[in-house]
Amino acid sequence: MTHAMLKGSNVPLEASAVRAVLRWTPGQGVPDVDASALLLGGDGRVRSDEDFVFYNQPRHPGGTVWRLGKKRVAEGLTDTIQTDLAGMEGAVDRVLLVASAEGVAFQHVPSLRILLYDALVADGEPLAYFVITPQTGEETALICGELYRRGEGWKFRALGEGYTNGLEGLASDFGISVDDTDSGTPEPTPSAPPPSASQPSAPFPMPQQPAPQPQPQPSVAQPAYGYPPAAPTHPAPIGGPPPVAQPSYGYPQPVTPMPDPNFRLPPQGPQFLSR
Repeated sequence: MTHAMLKGSNVPLEASAVRAVLRWTPGQGVPDVDASALLLGGDGRVRSDEDFVFYNQPRHPGGTVWRLGKKRVAEGLTDTIQTDLAGMEGAVDRVLLVASAEGVAFQHVPSLRILLYDALVADGEPLAYFVITPQTGEETALICGELYRRGEGWKFRALGEGYTNGLEGLASDFGISVDDTDSGTPEPTPSAPPPSASQPSAPFPMPQQPAPQPQPQPSVAQPAYGYPPAAPTHPAPIGGPPPVAQPSYGYPQPVTPMPDPNFRLPPQGPQFLSR
């Protein structure tokens, strides 16, 4: 038999494990909804941040509460939390079942409800369901209901209590350490990866062309300033006349003496006389 519940009502649970299914109707302008759970001790607070099961921490370390994830069904979209009531550690007194929207008020989420199933019965009818109506419509996080101990057994209570400061505001009220992120837990800051040994830290140098080497030039004798340069000579051809010295420019040249006008040939011998 399925129990249709009103806000504040409760119902005993005979199942040793239950699936709490959060369901809503998607559409244009409808935010994504996430299911989460908080495990509380007898003082109404979590023992540590590990007692918060949500999308970034989908399973409790004790293995008794975990998030099954989202699914599309004929009636809409669902997100599910499963709880092992029989295996729950004695220090846990209550399990809060929570719905949150990413910065959008629940007045924009139509047909929101929570349904409880016996987790050990396949395709069974719901044990109970609760249609959740936000009190103001401005809530961005809701406690849909709670599983709590009563004697040796467990019960479910329909709540529908809302928070306008989102999942982090709700979680901090029960002792969760949160920062400014929407996830409700501090997010690690990614560090730059160390440089890979296989990658050079600087571009590989391109091979350089060798610089051209200067070619030796024939040595030229420089003139000795203030002195006439040696006159170059040209080798005489074999069997030819001796080389002629070139004049030294800038200095007086040797002068060939003029013949004496009084010069007379010596008398010729008799062998030269004519007869």
